[in-house]
Amino acid sequence: MARLAGCPVFDPSGDRLGRVRDVVVVYRSSGSPRVIGLVCEIPGRRQVFLSIGRITSIATGQVITTGLINVRRFQPRAGEVRVMAEMIGRRVEFVDGTGTAVIEDVAIEPNRLGEWSVGQLFLRKPKTSASPFAKGPTTSATWAEVREQRRPGEAQSAEQLAQSLADLKPADLANTLLDLPEARLIEVAEELSDERLADALEEMPEEDQVRILERLGDERAANILDSMDPDDAADVLAELPQQRLEELLGLMEPDEAEDVRMLLRYGPDTAGGLMTSEPIILPADATIAEALALIRRHELHPALAASVFVTLPPYETPTGRFLGAVHFQRMLRYPPHERIGAILDDTLEPLLVTAPGAEAARRLASYDLVSMPVVDAAHRLVGAVTVDDVLDYLLPDDWRSQDANDERITAPPETGTISLPPGGAR
Repeated sequence: MARLAGCPVFDPSGDRLGRVRDVVVVYRSSGSPRVIGLVCEIPGRRQVFLSIGRITSIATGQVITTGLINVRRFQPRAGEVRVMAEMIGRRVEFVDGTGTAVIEDVAIEPNRLGEWSVGQLFLRKPKTSASPFAKGPTTSATWAEVREQRRPGEAQSAEQLAQSLADLKPADLANTLLDLPEARLIEVAEELSDERLADALEEMPEEDQVRILERLGDERAANILDSMDPDDAADVLAELPQQRLEELLGLMEPDEAEDVRMLLRYGPDTAGGLMTSEPIILPADATIAEALALIRRHELHPALAASVFVTLPPYETPTGRFLGAVHFQRMLRYPPHERIGAILDDTLEPLLVTAPGAEAARRLASYDLVSMPVVDAAHRLVGAVTVDDVLDYLLPDDWRSQDANDERITAPPETGTISLPPGGAR
């Protein structure tokens, strides 16, 4: 499974349909679990079920299908178990009484009739050294040689699953987490770093963000809010009762909490409610080389990296008087030692913090921009509205989870072999 997860899925003509995210199995009264299909991610980050009967080849680096995929969003049924999401990390004990181990990987294999089932298990035994860096020995076993060990109240290990999700983009990680059973979701969330979980939460609807944060405890929730962009943290906190909101703000880092408090003062449908309070701000005598060094930071959102805003001191929001902006393409046309004040665009009219969201959308579209400065009544820069903020505002509240039957969701031309069979059957 470690090699199968993420493999591309192709139709017979070689067109790529999506990628493998998981394998679905069902337990049997005797013998190893039977594979009934794959969970595949198709364009639009939708996870769908692909029956094993529609798969013509499973090989290293690729899966080939008959070309027909039901694009209804995958929902696990009773008795179905996902290998990556639920089986990896489970504790088993050897039937010969030689001890216990944790499942780290699972092999699936076909029999003579072409039926796929769980074959070998890759297991890690408890470590024998007291060193914190030591790991237990590994071994392989068949399904018949082990039995699952689930003590009452014992949670499954989620460390292996969290590691398997390490390379996913934040939006893909968010979708994967939301597709997990509730208990498993929280286990995996607890294994993720604050920064990684914060990135994923920013891609979820507010109600899911609140639900997950409430399950993680006050200290962890505050740490994650510290790691989120201030505007996203403000959106989450705005969904909470006032008392709970103040409790979490009190646990956050003072500087981060202050940024969030400022954003909470503005209406959610205004430029102030949509903006981020952390754009790139420089004095007029800074050089182009200094500005380019700032926008190269890998953690910076691309829309924020498109422009540098120039103000009088102080250079943290709310700044001194806003002077203008310099787009990065303009900086590339001048020598590195040039002062950004010399190439300043002072014709860009900033948005007032009280401007409606519709005005922000109109201005971005009219001037072909990906970000716009936002100022207060004193013409001090207080933040920037980016195109992704405006898209979130314009799209319907449930745009992240549109039903597969929504006619607005269609497969792109290169996936024309995807079809939806009649009825609700997989």
